[in-house]
Amino acid sequence: MHLALLGTGRMGTAIAQRLLEAGHDVTVWNRTRSKTAAAAAAGAVVAESPGAAVAGAEVVLVSLADDAAVLATVDEALAEALSPGSVLVDASTVGPTTSREEQRRLGPDRFLAAPVLGAPEAVRGRAATLLLGGPEQARLQLAALWEDLAGAHVVCGEDPALATTMKLVANYLLLGSLAVCAEAVATAQAAGVAPKVLEGFLRSSPLVAPGLQNRLDLLLGQDHRGWFAPALGAKDVRLFEQLAANAALRLPVAPAVAAAYQATAEGADPASGAEEDVAAVVEVPRGNRPLRTH
Repeated sequence: MHLALLGTGRMGTAIAQRLLEAGHDVTVWNRTRSKTAAAAAAGAVVAESPGAAVAGAEVVLVSLADDAAVLATVDEALAEALSPGSVLVDASTVGPTTSREEQRRLGPDRFLAAPVLGAPEAVRGRAATLLLGGPEQARLQLAALWEDLAGAHVVCGEDPALATTMKLVANYLLLGSLAVCAEAVATAQAAGVAPKVLEGFLRSSPLVAPGLQNRLDLLLGQDHRGWFAPALGAKDVRLFEQLAANAALRLPVAPAVAAAYQATAEGADPASGAEEDVAAVVEVPRGNRPLRTH
């Protein structure tokens, strides 16, 4: 299958590598061309523009950082450049209003939301899960692609916004739990609990969710390098807050979680901040990332 991929950050690059390994022809585009190097090394063709990338593609995948980047890329010009019968699949983590706007721009039958649950390494190993939202006919048409890309998928409904809603719910569960775990770790360390005792307890306790286990090393130590940038974590919590506000819900915890990740992002060392993971939120209770005062 001839595929185009717009966006080659950590997740986009992993998607490109997975699809190339599955035998697809992949053309990629990224605003910063140097970030296409890993995908190109794996066999992808690099295009100079989004329009050039999607020309002739049967499926276009999008993996961009935020709503603004998605809406600036998936515009009317791109819709006109798509090949007849092609479908655009957005794997980005965005708000539901963005998903609905993409569908409006592209047409009701040409857009699917497919945000990813799992790290880039899980994508490369075909161990991630896709949350699928959009018209059934288009979704079934791409059944083979879902199998090639992920180990499992969850059908969220025919409204693509339902898939992006579920991704925000999932990310909030992760980020909120991680922030609480970070406070527990920092407090136990400051109180003098022996490192081996603390680590053994956290790794064996049912109170620590399985989804946090792969970040315990990052919480317990000083090296927080990873793949999920704190600024993106803060963005996802803010999107979750907006989702709740739209339903007239009041969330007492979410603002504190968002503030913690914002402080984590803003206080990063410029030399290493681009490589930091959301697990660096442990530096907030340690006093190394000051929270904003209002």
